[in-house]
Amino acid sequence: MEKRVLYFDCFSGISGDMTIGALLDLGIDREKFLAELAKINIGDEFDTEIKAGIKKGISGTDFTVILKDEHSHYQPNQDNHHKHEHTHEHHYEHDHHGHQHVHEHTHHHEHKAHDHHHAHSRNLKDIYHIIDASDLSAYVKELSKKIFMEVAVAEAKIHAKTIDDVHFHEVGAVDSIVDIIGAAICIELLGVDEIQCSEINLGSGFVKCEHGIFPVPAPATLEILKGMAVYSKNAQKELTTPTGAAILKAACSAHGISPEFVIEKVGYGMGKRDMETPNVLRVILGLKKKAESLLML
Repeated sequence: MEKRVLYFDCFSGISGDMTIGALLDLGIDREKFLAELAKINIGDEFDTEIKAGIKKGISGTDFTVILKDEHSHYQPNQDNHHKHEHTHEHHYEHDHHGHQHVHEHTHHHEHKAHDHHHAHSRNLKDIYHIIDASDLSAYVKELSKKIFMEVAVAEAKIHAKTIDDVHFHEVGAVDSIVDIIGAAICIELLGVDEIQCSEINLGSGFVKCEHGIFPVPAPATLEILKGMAVYSKNAQKELTTPTGAAILKAACSAHGISPEFVIEKVGYGMGKRDMETPNVLRVILGLKKKAESLLML
């Protein structure tokens, strides 16, 4: 018997939107993905955009959450946890290559009952309510809550609060809710048996957070990644965000290893950085024989 393995190759870090872009790039049915994503009962707070992208000659998929404010203006996702920090860096390299790309938009105008709290006031209980009140599968609900719990535990430790007292500020914003639940949806749609990841490139330099300017990795990222293999190389930028770190921590059963399987598919998720090296997340689907099968050979 064979089992299907999903491998995250984090040579340029990982974020929530990079994760979804990379997983979609493996060939997930986008209509199914968007249909599942529409089950989140905060549909009047966001749209999404899926388009082709290129970073340093590597083509892949670019996923963006587009926030709607109360005046119906759109705010592109500057990724992840520290979106206000990256406004000046939000552009797409493929625009300079003269390529034409098909853009896919989904608009959520359902009038379902949902939590109307501003994103910056949501705590873990509010987010769990959004997840539990949805029609998402039990697997997606469980994995999404597990990822959010990783962030909550880290934030509580850093700020000397209880988990119930943690308000997610940046990571509780709508774009990160969509990134985390969207990543869980993608993983379920892939139908993998095991998830692994490489050593994780954190980046370097400084990042502006809710409470000030901190060295990279941000305190929450560092706390989440305890026990996981990390390094810093090639960029004076934040490459791994708390959202990306939490996805790996919650989903991966093995980390800091090289893949040992037959490669089936490779996908690339576009980051929002322009660097000397390609700012992409590479994911690999592979097949390997289960241990009990090997014993029979």
